[in-house]
Amino acid sequence: MSLWERDDWPGMFAALRQERPVSWHTEPEIPGLTLGPGPGFWSLVCYDDIVHASRHPEIFLSGRGTNIPDFPPEVYEFLGSMINMDPPRHTQFRLIVNRGFTPRQVGLIEQSVHERARAIVDAVADKGTCDFVSEIAAALPLQIICDMMGIPESDYRWVFEKTNVVLGAGDPEYGEEITAAFLAAQELWQYAQQLRADRLEHPRDDITTAISQAEVEGHSLTPEEFGSFFVLLVVAGNETTRNAISHGMLALTDNQGERRRWLDDFDAVAPTAVEEIIRWSTPVIHFRRTCAGQDVELGGQRIEAGQKVVLWYNSANRDEGYFDDPYRFDVTREPNEHLGFGGGGPHFCLGAHLARREIKVMFEELLRRLPDIEVSGEPELLRSNFIHGIKRMPVTWSLRHN
Repeated sequence: MSLWERDDWPGMFAALRQERPVSWHTEPEIPGLTLGPGPGFWSLVCYDDIVHASRHPEIFLSGRGTNIPDFPPEVYEFLGSMINMDPPRHTQFRLIVNRGFTPRQVGLIEQSVHERARAIVDAVADKGTCDFVSEIAAALPLQIICDMMGIPESDYRWVFEKTNVVLGAGDPEYGEEITAAFLAAQELWQYAQQLRADRLEHPRDDITTAISQAEVEGHSLTPEEFGSFFVLLVVAGNETTRNAISHGMLALTDNQGERRRWLDDFDAVAPTAVEEIIRWSTPVIHFRRTCAGQDVELGGQRIEAGQKVVLWYNSANRDEGYFDDPYRFDVTREPNEHLGFGGGGPHFCLGAHLARREIKVMFEELLRRLPDIEVSGEPELLRSNFIHGIKRMPVTWSLRHN
């Protein structure tokens, strides 16, 4: 974990891209796991290699786990089983889940994004200062995800706290051992069972009802499958967009010229600015795959069947061989085929469209109503090798604009 607290980690990945684009690494023992040190893994750090692995799921499997350490099989039932599946089971599961994201449902969500973002800025506008993460960046995706699933507002804070623990494994604030994350995920899974049972008895116009009732080729989600999807959606949908918005605010503070370019023509610049915020932040640092039943060669290295392969998205999004001047934050960057939502293939992020919408609308409200909002103190980073997170970050703005 200490690697991610160092200022030179981007340079370390740059060196790997130049000298060892496919490199072997040992695994340390994970506190709280009784399985002992893992067998090691290959790191993919170049854009093209990561895209290749992502788009060949028949070779680079997800079904044996997407975290670097190997967990007991039952753990995957709580920590997002959909991302730990391979076709054809993954395909069937995703088709069922898609029934909850019809054009009508998406339209209702998009309307809610505007209303919620406006209310969030209303709540802080007269203060002149706040913690950006908890009061702005985290508030929008949390509220939207809870709205989508039909979670009552009285439970929002509880969901927020549990998702922090699930993705905060390794950070002392959230329980340094991995067992704290497992327990929090199990609590969310159990909550999902109660929510699903209520919707089956009392249907509502929400995604929980739609997915609970959906069938594809005679198959519907079991209670266990719904629970794992619920954990994935509330954790990933909340944490990743929150961190993209937070890093976006930091980048706009550190790059005032880019802020002015966006402010001068918000609507025209917004599409490329949002993509650059996602590339720049890369909220999910990596995912793991496992080489299938035959040896393969990638980047000049032989990868043996059964060996782990880790896709470092943060490195791919700074790959000099693919992006011009990748360490420059550029709100008009084009082209910008970043890997912030994964490298394509069957596991491309289900919530990519919604995340883009939330980022755009949140900055629309902020930059138009609080145009001089900026980071006013040192951000407090999440101690994690999986999520590029900011826990707290003070911001200030002038009250004359309100």
